[in-house]
Amino acid sequence: MASNQTKQMERQAKQYWNQARELTASLTLDEKVGMIHGASLFQTKGVERLGIPPLVMSDGPMGIRQEFYPDQWKAMGLTDDSVTYLPCNSALAATWNRRLAKEMGNVLGREARGRGKDVILAPGINLKRSPLCGRNFEYFSEDPYLTKEMAVPFIQGIQNWDVAACVKHFAVNNQETERLWVDVTIDEEALRTLYLPAFYDALKKGGSYTVMGAYNRLYGEYCCQSQYLLGDILRKEWEYDGVVISDWGGVHDTEAAANSQLDIEMSVTYDFDEYFMANPLKQAIEEGRIPETAIDEKVTRILVLMMRLHMMDGKRKSGAYNTEEHRKTALSVARESIVLLKNKKGQLPLPAKGIKRVLVIGENGVCVHANGGGSAEIKALYEISPLMGIKKCLGGNVKVDFLPGYCSNLEETDNGEINWQEASLESGHKDRESSGCQEGNAPLPFEKKAGKNREDLRKKRDQLREEAVKAAPFYDQVIVIGGLNHQYDCEGADRKDMKLPYEQDQLICQLLKVRPDTVVVLLGGSPVEMGEWIHNADSLVWCWYGGMEGGTALAEVLYGLVNPSGRLPESFYKRLEDCSAHAIGEFAKEDQVDYREGIYVGYRYLDASQIEPEFCFGHGLSYTTFSYHNGRLVKEGEDWYLSCLITNTGNCHGSEVVQVYVRPSVPSKEGGMELFQELKGFEKVELKPGESQMVFVKLDGNPEGKRIAVGASSRDIRMLL
Repeated sequence: MASNQTKQMERQAKQYWNQARELTASLTLDEKVGMIHGASLFQTKGVERLGIPPLVMSDGPMGIRQEFYPDQWKAMGLTDDSVTYLPCNSALAATWNRRLAKEMGNVLGREARGRGKDVILAPGINLKRSPLCGRNFEYFSEDPYLTKEMAVPFIQGIQNWDVAACVKHFAVNNQETERLWVDVTIDEEALRTLYLPAFYDALKKGGSYTVMGAYNRLYGEYCCQSQYLLGDILRKEWEYDGVVISDWGGVHDTEAAANSQLDIEMSVTYDFDEYFMANPLKQAIEEGRIPETAIDEKVTRILVLMMRLHMMDGKRKSGAYNTEEHRKTALSVARESIVLLKNKKGQLPLPAKGIKRVLVIGENGVCVHANGGGSAEIKALYEISPLMGIKKCLGGNVKVDFLPGYCSNLEETDNGEINWQEASLESGHKDRESSGCQEGNAPLPFEKKAGKNREDLRKKRDQLREEAVKAAPFYDQVIVIGGLNHQYDCEGADRKDMKLPYEQDQLICQLLKVRPDTVVVLLGGSPVEMGEWIHNADSLVWCWYGGMEGGTALAEVLYGLVNPSGRLPESFYKRLEDCSAHAIGEFAKEDQVDYREGIYVGYRYLDASQIEPEFCFGHGLSYTTFSYHNGRLVKEGEDWYLSCLITNTGNCHGSEVVQVYVRPSVPSKEGGMELFQELKGFEKVELKPGESQMVFVKLDGNPEGKRIAVGASSRDIRMLL
C-alpha cells in the first residue's frame, strides 16, 4: 500500500516537472522575469495568457497578517482581515506536544488559504543562541532536536491546506543588530550539529515547499545569494527542489542572485521593476552577461510549487478563518504552554472560593500584544488580557481590582508617518527608545499622564509603584503580572540586557516585602534576570505571548482549572554572562560575529561549564507528581526506543513530559569542556491520579555504547541506564 502510494507520488512529481518545463519554454523573457521578483509587497506577477496566477505571500507565524496596499506599507483598514491570533512559536515549543504543533499548523494553513494566500512565511526555526535576540519569541528553542520535532508537524499542518510553509531564516540568523550585513563565522561541526539539522528535517521530513534565506552573511556571502548555503548544501547535498525566497531586501547583487539557487527576490521598497532580479536582470540577459537559462530553472521550480498547491488545476482546497475550532486550538496551545517555574509552598493553584477581593498589579495584566513585534504583528479578532481572563474565571462573585504598578515608555515612541518596515533597510537595528516595533499600540490611559520628559516618567513610575504596594495588604490575593512586551521582543532590534524593564524589579521586591504570598507572573519571549527577588517569591508562573486566549489560559492555570504542563524550551540564565555567546563577547557585533562557543549553546554550555541556571532546560512543575520505573532500551528494526513506566502519584489529573538525554559512556579526562548530554527524545503523557502508563520514547540516533538519562528536565534525572 505504502509502496503504491510512493510510486504514485513519484509519477505525479515527474508529471509536474515535465509540465513546468513545457510552460517555462513557452514564456517570454519579460514573463519569466516577472515571476521571480516582487510585483507588489507580498506577491509576484502571474502570466494571465497562460493561466499562471501570481504567487501571494503573507507573514507570519502567529496568524495571517492584515492586508497592506500593494505598493505602500500602509494597512488597508479593512473589516474582513482580522484573524485567529495564535500563541508564538516559543509558546508552542513549551508545550512539548507534537500533536498540538500539527493542530496549530493546521489552523495557520487553513486561515492562510481562507485569506487567499499561497505562501505563509513561517515557521521561524533559528536557534536561540542568546536570550537578547529580538525575534526569539518567533523561534522554538535553543535545542535543534526539540526545534525540528515541533517544526515538522507544524509544517505538515500548514501544507495540509494547499498552502506552502516557508521555513526561515536560512541560516545562522541569530541576532537583529546589523542583521542586514553582519558576517557570521562558525566551525563546520557547530554549523552541522546545531544550526542546520532543524532546517534539514523541516525541508526533508516536513516537506516544506519553500525556504527563506537570511539577511546576514555566512563566511562572507550574503545568505540569500550564497553558493555555499543554497548551492552546495541545499541543492546538491540535500537535493532540495523547492522554492527559495529571499528575505525582504536580502538580495544585494544581480549577477550573484541570478547565478545562485535563489528563486524569488522580495523587498520592502516600491520600485519593483528596479529590484536586482527585475529590469537589471533582464538587461544583463539581453546583453549576454547572464544566460537566460539561469532563470529558467527558477521559473520551473515556481511552476512546480504552484502545481503542488493545485493553483492551476481547480482542485485546490478551500480554507476558513476565525472559526470556533481555531479558537479552541489557540486556547489548547496557550494552556499547555504556561510554565510553572516555582511553587515552593504549594500556594498554587489559588482558591476561587472563600475570597472577596483580588488585586492584579502590572501593566502586562491589561496589555494586548497581537499588534506588535514587527512582521509577526497580527490584527487579532480579539485578545483576552490576563485581567479579563481572571475576571472571567472568578465569575463576578469576587471583586477584582487592577493597579498598573509600573508603566512602559510607549508614549515616547514617535512613529511618524513612515512604517518601520519601510525604513528597515536603512539600518540594521533600532534604538529601543524610539523603536517603531510597537507601531499601532496606543498608550494605555495611565501612560498619557506621564508625558515625554524622562523625569516625569520616573516620578510617574514611583507613584504607580507606591500606590500598588500600599494597596496590596488589603486584598485576599495579590497577583503581579509583569515581564516584557514588543518594545523588547521585536524584529529589528536586540535587547541590551536581561533585566526587567520599567523598574519592575523594584515593584516586585517591595510587593514581596509587604505580601510574601504575592503570586508573580512574567510574560515574554525570552528569559529575564530574577536575582533581586527570586529567593523571596514562593510562586512564579511564566507565560509567553499566548495568543487570543492567553489570558483565559493563565487564569485557568492560576485557579486550578488547568494543571500546568509547559516545560522550558530554553535555559533561563541567572546572569547574561552565563550564556556562552556573551561569555566570549560574540553577540550583537556590527561587522562580524565569530561563534567561537561552537556546539556549547544553552544547556550544553551550562552543563559542560557546571554553571547553575535560574531554571534549567526542560523545567516545569505540575500540581501533581510523577514517578518513573522500569526503564529499558528497546530496538525495533532500525529504531531505538526508551520504555519506562510513568505513574501519576498525586491527587489531580496532569501531564508529564518524559525527556531522554544521551551522554557519553565514559567522560573525557582531557582538559577543557566536554559535551555532557544532549536531548534525543521526549514524549508527553497525560494521566489521571493513580494511573500508570508504559511510555515509549523514540530516540534520535543510535544510543548503543552511551548512557541514557531519563527525567523531568535536563537536571531532574530520574533514571540512568
